[in-house]
Amino acid sequence: MDINELIAIVKKKLTDQIRIDSINIEDKSFLHKNHAGNQEGKFHLKITLSSSELKSLSRIESNKKIYKILEKELKEYIHSIQILIS
Repeated sequence: MDINELIAIVKKKLTDQIRIDSINIEDKSFLHKNHAGNQEGKFHLKITLSSSELKSLSRIESNKKIYKILEKELKEYIHSIQILIS
């Protein structure tokens, strides 16, 4: 899977299951190129989103919700994920 496909899938899954006002997903894989744990085909994503639904939850609960929605992608294609909620 390429990064553009992955970003499209992540965006669709999140917007289908959470009320989101705005969302931006960035590929940050280049920051980890020379790290020991870096794997080919595994990406590092930064997700910045605005959601009153997630904002009403604790930080742990909102992250758990996102991780549950992206469970398959996290196992197969995402090495690390950074989540910023406003």
